[in-house]
Amino acid sequence: MTDQIQVAEEHLLHTYNRYQVVFDHGDGLYLYDTEGKKYLDFFAGIAVHALGHHYKDYDDTIKQQVDKLLHTSNYFYNQPAIDAAKKLTEASGMDRVFFTNSGAEAIEGALKAARKYAYLRDGHTDHEIIAMEHSFHGRTFGALSVTGNPHYREAFEPMIGHIQFAKMNDLSSVEALVNEKTCAILLETVQGEGGIYPADPDFLKGIRKICDEKDILLILDEIQCGMGRCGSLFTWQQYGVKPDIMTTAKALGCGVPVGAFLLQGKAAEHSLVAGDHGSTYGGNPLACAAVSKVLDLYAENNIIEHVTKIAPVLEKALDSLVEKYDFCLERRGLGLMQGLVCAGPVAPVIQKCLDNGLVLINAGSDILRFVPPLIIEESHIREMMGILEDAIRSL
Repeated sequence: MTDQIQVAEEHLLHTYNRYQVVFDHGDGLYLYDTEGKKYLDFFAGIAVHALGHHYKDYDDTIKQQVDKLLHTSNYFYNQPAIDAAKKLTEASGMDRVFFTNSGAEAIEGALKAARKYAYLRDGHTDHEIIAMEHSFHGRTFGALSVTGNPHYREAFEPMIGHIQFAKMNDLSSVEALVNEKTCAILLETVQGEGGIYPADPDFLKGIRKICDEKDILLILDEIQCGMGRCGSLFTWQQYGVKPDIMTTAKALGCGVPVGAFLLQGKAAEHSLVAGDHGSTYGGNPLACAAVSKVLDLYAENNIIEHVTKIAPVLEKALDSLVEKYDFCLERRGLGLMQGLVCAGPVAPVIQKCLDNGLVLINAGSDILRFVPPLIIEESHIREMMGILEDAIRSL
């Protein structure tokens, strides 16, 4: 692997401080590096591999589509896109969908749809968007502009304008920013990179009320917390609060790069029209075959029900670490999107776990993040806990 990594460092742009592992293949909950070492995967490629690695029915569908058709562009229809659009809108209760290549692209489309809706309403082009502090929505300019961490933005200023930042779970901070120019309020239903913070029910309901009263669009980012990870297909479905626009990606394709933004009601009927938005690869047959199959497999294998059953086991295991070790301060999260807040930097813990065959990642410098494949069993949680607890004790 040392030779492989050296070649990579000579040719890849160094925008990631990568762990010194070259993965070769996966099987179920496990990854294997090019030297044959086995790792338990509790990261799932940043919450992407909801069905684990090398899920046969999924793989077979992708292989079959490769042999049929990869690309035609959006000047024509294709059957996988038709199937995926129907299944996704029906499962979410939204009206329309636009398929993208990534979560950041989904955010870009959502922002454009919100501003176009407001423009059609009053003809102005100075509308404001309220986002949340400590949020993360992506690295493109629009997505970065609504990411509530100045560290990510400062080297690339100026961002797109008219963005305000409120405090997550502080309704008064949102109310203080709302004015006649506000066209949308954007938040992650569960903040991921910002520290695994679920939205409080009263906070989300309060924002929905503000949006309804003032003709503002509610945009919910479910790119990481959606697709069953938190115990319902989309996390907002547990709150009884429906967005006007929603973004999704990551586990939507379970490994094939694909995202989407969905619109309902007035946002679907009075925003983007022909010529306003596009994508050469968005909605291509391969990506949409993946989306369609993922939705089928979720239903056939009762994935959501499994998450609601197994998540309390993970929660209890992590809570036990808080009880036993001063280093572990708090567990927070929802479903199989959990964070363990620690008393110091978690990088040494992550490295020790990796050395001993467990893949974890952080969510901030002092938070361990747990976003495993949704098909985990109790045996995997026990295995993870053994490696993690050894790392905590040794450090």
